[in-house]
Order: sequence, then structure tokens, then C-alpha cells
Amino acid sequence: MKKTANPQRNRKKMTRIMVGLTGLLFLVFIFRFSMIMITKKVNGENLSEHVNNLYTRSSILAAKRGTIYDIGGNPIALDATSYSLVAVLTDEWSEDTENPNHIVDKEKTAEALAQYISMSKEDILTILNQGALKQVEFGSAGTNLNYATKSSIEAEDLPGITFEETPSRLYPNGIFASHLVGFAQSSASEEEADTNEEKKLVGMMGIESLYDNELDGSDGEVTYQEDSKGYLIPGTQIQEKEPVEGDNLYLTLDSRLQIYLESLMSQVYAEAEPESMTAMLVDPDTGAILAASQRPTFNATTKDGIDAQWQNLLVEDTYEPGSTFKILTLAAAVNEGVFSPFATYASGSVEVEGGTIRDYNKDGWGNITYLEGLARSSNVAFVKLVQTMGYDVWESYMKAFGIGQSTDSGLENEATGNYSYTYPLEKANTAFGQGVTVTPFQLMQAFTAIANDGTMMKLNYLDRTENPNTGEVTVNEPEEVGSPITAETAQTVLTYLKEVVYNENGSGQAYKIEGTEIAAKTGTAEVVNSTTGAYYTGYSNYLYSVVGFAPADDPSYILYLTMKRPANLDSLNGSKYLSEIFNPFMTRAIEYDNLNTEVTGDVNQASMPEVTTMSKDEALAALTAVGYNDTAIIGSGSRIVQQYPYAGTQTITNQKAILMTEGAMTMPDVYGWSKDDVLKVSEIAGINFTFEGEGYVVFQSLETGSILNAATEVKIILE
Repeated sequence: MKKTANPQRNRKKMTRIMVGLTGLLFLVFIFRFSMIMITKKVNGENLSEHVNNLYTRSSILAAKRGTIYDIGGNPIALDATSYSLVAVLTDEWSEDTENPNHIVDKEKTAEALAQYISMSKEDILTILNQGALKQVEFGSAGTNLNYATKSSIEAEDLPGITFEETPSRLYPNGIFASHLVGFAQSSASEEEADTNEEKKLVGMMGIESLYDNELDGSDGEVTYQEDSKGYLIPGTQIQEKEPVEGDNLYLTLDSRLQIYLESLMSQVYAEAEPESMTAMLVDPDTGAILAASQRPTFNATTKDGIDAQWQNLLVEDTYEPGSTFKILTLAAAVNEGVFSPFATYASGSVEVEGGTIRDYNKDGWGNITYLEGLARSSNVAFVKLVQTMGYDVWESYMKAFGIGQSTDSGLENEATGNYSYTYPLEKANTAFGQGVTVTPFQLMQAFTAIANDGTMMKLNYLDRTENPNTGEVTVNEPEEVGSPITAETAQTVLTYLKEVVYNENGSGQAYKIEGTEIAAKTGTAEVVNSTTGAYYTGYSNYLYSVVGFAPADDPSYILYLTMKRPANLDSLNGSKYLSEIFNPFMTRAIEYDNLNTEVTGDVNQASMPEVTTMSKDEALAALTAVGYNDTAIIGSGSRIVQQYPYAGTQTITNQKAILMTEGAMTMPDVYGWSKDDVLKVSEIAGINFTFEGEGYVVFQSLETGSILNAATEVKIILE
């Protein structure tokens, strides 16, 4: 008999099954929840880390790149901040209609911006009318803006105009041994860089590149937690790792001499229109480079002119030096005892296996003494000296002087030069500086042996390194690299080289300086046409040079100048232009030497205090308290917003300090100022100054107190 279904029993059965399943699921949930509580992981993901990452924020504390100073503690390269202009076009980011964050009046905005950036109102409007974009930038015209320009634009109160900060490097002297010092810039482009870390300054050339690791500091970091609305979560800790500043470098360069050299070089470069020029002033006792320059060159802050010449001609360019090389030949001959100053020879020409070598005066001067041959710069005299001492002996001296070898300067792409020495004619040509190539660094290092009692000194440009975090100073000691000649020989050579300047037939008579005896040698070298392989012809196609030792009997300085292929020269007389640099510059150097002024940076030096945000009176009092008694103020406001030198900068206290207030920028009274001090105003205010003359300011085209803006041009006359 078939059983009758019992609905009540079935319901109870299903209820028990459902309760059992629910209990089982609950147990699984409890187990799973317990495991999560114990392990704090879900599917291998750490929940604590996930929550921590969700609410944790961090930001980079950028480390200060080390400052580069001259020998006296004057800043050559230091950190700064530049600004890029951004315009917000979309209204999506404006939450408050009364205070919009986007461009409201494009006409007004374009008209205002055109006063401060190098772009016309029409071009600015074209950029602002790009409706498809949410925000726009203004190309190169809107980048690298200084604080003064940024403040002026902000004062216009333009909705939608914002700025992005970028770390930058300031070179307050403009053109200042630019290829030697080099430059640093952001490691990422504006399009790529979104963080301070990505925009870290990196040395790109010269000392900035060579010492990049030392100058570069270690960034710090601050870590904190905030809620979804951006508020700091109470009870959480702020963890901060302090940044470590980079090392400061003190170079051997003397700003007083370097700035003057740059001025003279620019003047002659404009007059002579040469292909290139170089200049070096060295202390022969230590090998310290006191001033160095070249043309073409560039402004390290603006990069103006950098495309004209990337090469550091002092170490990368090799050339045939011509007759200045005869100093080394003379030294070798004296050291070997084969130079008899009053012995005679037939000038004009000399036969050598493979050809005939002639003096620049092909007819010669008849039978003359070797001392007169030196004064006249006779090629024949020096060929005969090399033949007398022997070609192998002469080559050993070239090697002893470092010819054909690196000076180990550490600078990028240093060339070694070379010489052809297979055939008699090639060997003879080296006696007067043809058929052998050198760099200015090589030749100047060799010349230190002449001026330093026969001891050759390694050229150096770094005096000391300072760790600002510990105060530890590492001094770069002078280094001897050889003794190719005796002290007696060196002194004799200097005596003979005075004939070049003071003999009635001397080729260097243009280099006489009142009150100081000069030992010198001129040079006029043929230049090879790289296309044809043959030497150029014509007065404007030589490399003209001069090297001078002063004072002649015990030199404190060696000055070496070169000028390659000057367009504006109508005779074989490079001294016409080179003396315009040599004479005033060597005179200035000797004046400093006579003052016996020690520029070690230890005397009257202080750290520039932070005075931004202070009132004018407070700032002046703070500066006076640490020894800064010469301060100029730019601006019509009452509170300081910018200062130079920058806070923390180690400087000598007799340096002029420049302070800028909020409000309109005003022209200071610069009468009696040096060009260097006026340039500080240019740098901090972004104003273009044009200069005439040398010395101190006797005229300013804009009256004291007049309003300054980015379009202002001020003429300064110095005497």
C-alpha cells in the first residue's frame, strides 16, 4: 500500500537542512573572518598595507645642491627656483563661482600677461582660445620665470593663472668661465616631470658635471596619514627624513679677475671677429687657475649662446701652437748647454732632409745672434738648436713637459694632442710649434716649470670642498707632476724671454707694462684647413697667441691668450688685439698681487641669514648684526619677499646684499656700484641692463625710485 506524503514532516526536514547549511556557512564565515583577523590577508593581499597605502601620503623634501664659490667665497652657482606659467581654461575645477579658478576674461588676461612674458597679446589669445584643452602653457616664453616676474603677474589678480615650481640653478655672474664651471639643469622635461624628485638638478657640463655626485644631496621625505577629505588623521605620527645637503665647492677662480677678463674678452671678440679665443691666468707656484675664458661662450643661467660652442676649448680643442712653443725648445737647449746667446747663425732659411724651413721674413736678417733670433722669433734659430741637441733628446724633453699626454684634468673629453716624428722635416717642425698639437691646459702646465724653478705643477681649479652638514673641509693640495729642467735653467729662460719684450727687435714690444718687467713669447701659427688638409693663407688665417710671465724675475702669474683666424686683421700682427686684453688684465692682476690680499674666504665671512617675510627694518637689523653693512632695497612694499645672497649662503660680509619687497619694483640708486653688484639687481628683478665702459657706475638711465617691470631696459655707464 502506497504511503501518503506528510507535508509537515517534509517541512521540518527542509528546515533542519536549511538550519544546518546556515550553521555551516556561519562556521565557514567565522573561520574565514578569524583567519583574516589573524593573518590580516585576503587572497594574499595584506590588508594593513592596503589601508596604510590608502591613507598614507608622502612628499619629497628636496635636498639643496651644493653651492659653487670662487676662492673668496663669492657664489658662482647656487640653487634657485624658477616658475612656469599655466592657464586653466575649463570651469570644471571651479567650485566657487565668486572665486573662479579658470580664465574668465581672456582679453584682460592676455593684455596683462603680454607685459611680463615675451609673447604678444594676440599670440596669448590664440593659446587661450584653445577650447578643447582644459589647461595650457605658454612655451619657452612662459618658463624659467623668476620670483619677481611671478609676483608681478600675481599682483594683476588674474583668475585661472597659476604657476608650477621647478628647481633651477642660478649663475649670478652670467658669463663667467662658463665652459669650465659648466651648468646644471632639471633631469626631466616639463612634460615628463611631475615630482621634485624627477626634476632633480643634474650637472650637464664642466665642474657641475664632474662633481655632480659631490654637489648632489640626498632628498628627504615626510610621511603622514590623512582621511578621505585630506585632513590629518588624529593620533597618527608624521615621519620625517631630513634632506642631506650636497657639498660646497670652492674654486681657485678669483671673481675680481674673472669678471674683468670676461669683459675684455667680449670687447676684443667683437672687434676682431675671430673664429675662437681662449685665455688662462695661472699661479705657477700652485698650478691654480685664477681666471679662464673662451669665445664663443654662453650665459649659464639663460643658456644664451650655448649652441654656438659646446666644446671646452681649454681641454678639448687641439691646435698647432706656433712660436710660444719655442719656450720649451729654449728651455731644453739651455738645460742641455747648447744655447749660446751671443753665438751667430745665418737667418732666413735652413735646409732639412725633406725640405727647407724659413723664417717668417724669408730673406732673414743676415747673421744674427741666437738671442736676437729669440727676440725676432726666428724659426731657423730653433731648428738649429734642436739639430744640435739631437732629435731624440728634444723628443725626451717634449715628453717630460707633458706634450702628447693628458693633464688628467678630470674634465670631459680632454684631448691629448700629438706630434708627427718620423721624418727629419717633421722633427724639425716641432722646434717652432708646427706639426705638434696641444691644448691650452697642456701648454700652461708645461709653462709652470719655467716660472716655478723647473718644477711643473698640475693645473687645478678646485681649492677645497666643504661638507655643510658636518663642517668638514677637504683642501686640494698643489701637486708636482715633474721637473723637466733645473731651477737655474728656468731662471735663465725667464731672463732671455725679457728680450722678446724689451729688445728693439722684439716681437712682443706691445706687451710692456708700466712698473713691472714682463717675460713673454708671441706666437703666429699656421692653421690647417680641415677640408683640404692644407694650411690656410692670409693674415686673418693664423692662430695668434702670447704667453707672459709677471713679474719676470719671480713670476706670480702666467697669462696665455690665443686668437684664431680674426676676420678684422690686415697685417701679421695679432698683438694689435691681444695686447688689449693682456696689458690691462695683467696690470690688474699685478695690482692685486701688490696689495698682498689673501682671498682664502676665512676673513670677514658669514652665513647669510633668512630675512624673507621680515619687515625692511627687521631685515636690515638682522643683516647688520652679522656684519652685512651694505644693503640695497628694491620695491615699494614694507615686507621682504626675496633676497640675494640667498639664506644660508657663505659669503664675505663686505659683499652688497640686495633685498626685494612686495609691491611694485623700483629702481635703486646704483651710482658708485660695481658692474657685478648691478648684475645682482638684474638677476633678482629680471631687468635687462646694458653696460658701457668699465669700473663703477657714473650714470643710470632710469631715475631712482622709478617703477621697474620685465620690459624695462636700463642703460648703465661705468668709469
